[in-house]
Amino acid sequence: MITTPNRTSNWFARAISDTVGGLGQLLWPAKCVNCGRHSIEAGSILCGDCWEGLKSVCSADYCRHCGRDVSPYAICGGVCPNCRDEEIGFDGIARAGMYAESLRKMILAFKNDRTELDSIMAWLADTALQTSTFFRDIDIFVPVPLHWRRRFHRGYNQSYLLARGLKHPSAEISTDLVRIRYTKPQSEMPSPAARAKNVKGAFAVRYRHPFAGHKVCLVDDIKTTNATLNECSKTLREAGAEKVFALVLSVAGQNTR
Repeated sequence: MITTPNRTSNWFARAISDTVGGLGQLLWPAKCVNCGRHSIEAGSILCGDCWEGLKSVCSADYCRHCGRDVSPYAICGGVCPNCRDEEIGFDGIARAGMYAESLRKMILAFKNDRTELDSIMAWLADTALQTSTFFRDIDIFVPVPLHWRRRFHRGYNQSYLLARGLKHPSAEISTDLVRIRYTKPQSEMPSPAARAKNVKGAFAVRYRHPFAGHKVCLVDDIKTTNATLNECSKTLREAGAEKVFALVLSVAGQNTR
């Protein structure tokens, strides 16, 4: 039958491909992009331990108001017990996971020259976006900006790299939200009040910005006390934004306000 040679040739091609792939894995074993250890799983960019660490902090159950882990049964009126009395300046949040385990290590590396992590970081952010409650409402993605001095020193804005990897049918990226005052890293601030003071008045919008009357989604890597996202949201609302949402890779400080 005429199908026999085709089947034979297909089987032979697969056998050759598997052999070459196996030989390549033996000679050049894959390395985990997170910890650097060799991975026995062909085609995987993370080793088994890092995947497990990632899965352990990426629970689907979290408060869509503040981003912290919470049982869905604890949500009342759209908020959880942790954020019921908390000042939150945005209309909703989506996040990939908590700031711990493999995710924490990858984010720290991503902020410090490990730009090869951008594909998995963007994949995590996009997965959170696709399952958000506001996906269809977004008109504009706005990366949380760095001051030009920090941008010059680092060489890139990790929030912009995240935004660039998001998949949306119509929303575009705008960099017309800018940081006009150099601030100390938020991680160095000793309290939520100090964080809020550190970024107060630090943002502005460019002339002829596109935000008026539109629904905007801020993009950042970490949310801890809301200080940065709140200040950015305030600036965007003053510029006429109809709604402001937030998309972050991780939420830190499970018990911190």
